[in-house]
Amino acid sequence: MKKTLARYRNSAFRSFIRRHSKYAPILFFIGGFIFDTLTLGRIDRTYDLTVLCLHMTSLSIALYLYNLADDGKWKNTFLARYEEYFPLAIQFFFGGLSSAYVIYFSRSVSLSKTASFFIILVLLLIANEFLKKRISNKYLQFGVYYFISFTFFTFMIPVFLKELNTSIFLISGAVSLVSTLVLLTFIYGKSPSTRKEIKLGKMIAIILAIYGIINLFYFLRLIPPVPLALDKGIVAHDVVLKNGKYEVTYESEESFIFWRKYKLDYNYTPDQRVYIFSSIFAPTDLKKSIFHRWRKYNDKTKEWVTVDDIGYDITGGRDGGFRGYTYKSNVTPGEWEVQVLTEEEQVLGVIGFHIYLKTDQEPLRLKTLKF
Repeated sequence: MKKTLARYRNSAFRSFIRRHSKYAPILFFIGGFIFDTLTLGRIDRTYDLTVLCLHMTSLSIALYLYNLADDGKWKNTFLARYEEYFPLAIQFFFGGLSSAYVIYFSRSVSLSKTASFFIILVLLLIANEFLKKRISNKYLQFGVYYFISFTFFTFMIPVFLKELNTSIFLISGAVSLVSTLVLLTFIYGKSPSTRKEIKLGKMIAIILAIYGIINLFYFLRLIPPVPLALDKGIVAHDVVLKNGKYEVTYESEESFIFWRKYKLDYNYTPDQRVYIFSSIFAPTDLKKSIFHRWRKYNDKTKEWVTVDDIGYDITGGRDGGFRGYTYKSNVTPGEWEVQVLTEEEQVLGVIGFHIYLKTDQEPLRLKTLKF
C-alpha cells in the first residue's frame, strides 16, 4: 500500500499539475467545456440529463470537500491525497455546466438582444482567472455556483414538467436559491475556516443580488427562453409542404460566404409573397405558442415599425426542430426583420434581411432544400 501511495505521489500527472499549477484551473475549466461540447446533443436526451445532473451533484460535493479541507477534515482519510485536486474539479464542473448553456443555444440563428446575457455569463465564469485568489475566493466561489445553479434549474425544470412560462422560471429560480442557501449554510456551519473568510450575511446578500439581477434580465426580456432555441431562420421565395417535408426555396449566398447558405437579400417583384421559414428546438412534448413579428425600418424616424404579428403553436421532440412559416404580401423595399418570439415576447432569434425591388430580367440563383 505504501509503495502504491508513493507511486501516486510521484506520478507524472501530479508532477505536471504541480509544475503548471498557475494554469491548471483554466485548463480544467476549458476541459469541462470541451467535454460537453463533444458529448452533449439534446437537453431532453437521457444521456444529456444524466451528465448535467452528475455535473451539478459532483460540483456541489467538490465545493463541500474543498471548503472543509482547510479545517483538516479529511486528514488521515483517503480523501487527503486528493485535496489538491478539489479546486481543479470545481473548475472542471464549472466549465462543464456553463458550456451546456452555450452549447444548447449556440445553434440559434441570432442571439439578438440576449447576447448581453451570454456576455455576463462568460465574464462571470472566467472572472476567477483574473483575481489574485482565484477559486479560493469564497465569495466568487459561491457566487458563480449560484449562477450555475440558476441556469441548471432553468433548463431542467421545464424539461421535466414539459412546460415553459413565467411561473416555471420563477419556480426554477426559487429552487436554485433555496438549494444554494442550504449548501452555503451547511458548509458555513461545518467549516471554521469558511466562517473566518466570509461573512454569511454578506454572502447571502451577494446571492440575493444575483437572483434579483437575473430576474430583472428575464422581465426585461434579455434572457433567452430556455430550453427553446431557434435552429433555422430563412427568408424564402416559396415554402411548400410535401409528404411531411417542407420544401424551402431561397436565394443562395455567394460561394465565398462559406459560413451561410441563405442570402439575406430578397429580390422582390410586385404581388410576390415573402416567406419566413423557421425551425425551433423544444424538448419532447413541450407545447408552446410562438409568433413571427414582422418589422420594417423607417429611414425617416430611424425606428423599427411593427407591421404584423403572426403566430402558431409548436410541439417539441423533433431532432430538426418544429417547423413552421409565415408570409407577407404587398411588402415594400427596405430593411426588414422578423423576430421569433414566445407568447411572453421573449426573443428566440431575429431574422434580418433587405428587400430590393427587382427591375431586371436576370434569373435569380434559387435553391430548394427539404426540412
